[in-house]
Amino acid sequence: KKFETIEQARDFCRRFFAWYNEEHHHAGIGLMTPDQVHFGQAEAIYAARQETLDTAFISTPERFVRKPPRPPHIPTAVWINPPKQTQGNQA
Repeated sequence: KKFETIEQARDFCRRFFAWYNEEHHHAGIGLMTPDQVHFGQAEAIYAARQETLDTAFISTPERFVRKPPRPPHIPTAVWINPPKQTQGNQA
């Protein structure tokens, strides 16, 4: 998409990045928003989700065939471009 003015581009980016960071739940960060993770809310959200899943499991265990449900894990690191593996940083 081509913008006709710099103001249009700025308005689009302002709205897009607000949605992306504050509303959109990302699979790569445990179905949370970047703001939730960045501002330290992830642990509380994870605990609340686990409480909800525990209640669902207690009330209807037949819905969960293999094991009690768990929310998506909270990653310890997130990369857009992970560093290349070298001999010095290999695990």
